[in-house]
Amino acid sequence: MADDLGDEWWEEPAGEEQENAGDVKSEETLDTKTTKKRKKPASETLTTAKKKKPGKECILTQPENKEEAPAKIKRRKKKTITDVLATSVPKAGSPEDLQNLLLQHFDNTRSVIELEELKLPDTCFVKANDLTHTLSSYLNQTCPKWSKISKNHKEKKSVLLLVVCSSAHRALELIKLINAFKGDTKIMKMFAKHIKIQDQIKMLEKNVIHLGVGTPGRIKALIGQDGLSLSSLKYIVLDWNWRDQKLRRMMDIPEVKKETLELLEGGLLSACKAGSVKLGLF
Repeated sequence: MADDLGDEWWEEPAGEEQENAGDVKSEETLDTKTTKKRKKPASETLTTAKKKKPGKECILTQPENKEEAPAKIKRRKKKTITDVLATSVPKAGSPEDLQNLLLQHFDNTRSVIELEELKLPDTCFVKANDLTHTLSSYLNQTCPKWSKISKNHKEKKSVLLLVVCSSAHRALELIKLINAFKGDTKIMKMFAKHIKIQDQIKMLEKNVIHLGVGTPGRIKALIGQDGLSLSSLKYIVLDWNWRDQKLRRMMDIPEVKKETLELLEGGLLSACKAGSVKLGLF
């Protein structure tokens, strides 16, 4: 009976063979998926990240200790003239202040002997404003004999008194404040805004002007073009203590300071030393 079965008794059916093959494949697939899902070591991940994403290398290699990172440098904001003056107590100007400005301004361009010549004796100054005066009251104190002096003034191209300020707008304000002092005398605007210098020269040539109010730049230009003479000048007053909207005085504005000191150095200082001109700080 065994002979009748032959060799087929030990062979597996075809269906079972296919099922077993399917089982083997599923086991191989499961092993492959498990291998893919296995996490790589940290060293391999870091190496891969460096290769694929070089831009993020600095993030992965940052020091863990935050104290090792360099601290940010904070830059301090520079103080402006307005900041300094806003925190300072208003102080009346003095002849010493003007003397120091003259020496500082011309220090690099003048010899020791020339710097000595710029110094003015106290007799060149009238009493400075102590911040209690109006312009009219200060001029009355400075020029007590103004009525007599102004009546005797007949010379053209010249003035008796010069008031020097920082801007055209300030000059117009001062002209209004000076009305109580001037009386019947004639005042001339000496600034560049809306007024041509040739028109001002013609006005000085045709009329007797007693008092000039203006900016140092235009006054210096009128003297330089022989439109204004200093021969009759008796007083020069600097609008020293007034502050603008930015709290700057006239000597805190670089261009105004430069022109004012050059105006003084151009002939007024020598006239003060000679005793013919008095200098006041309002």
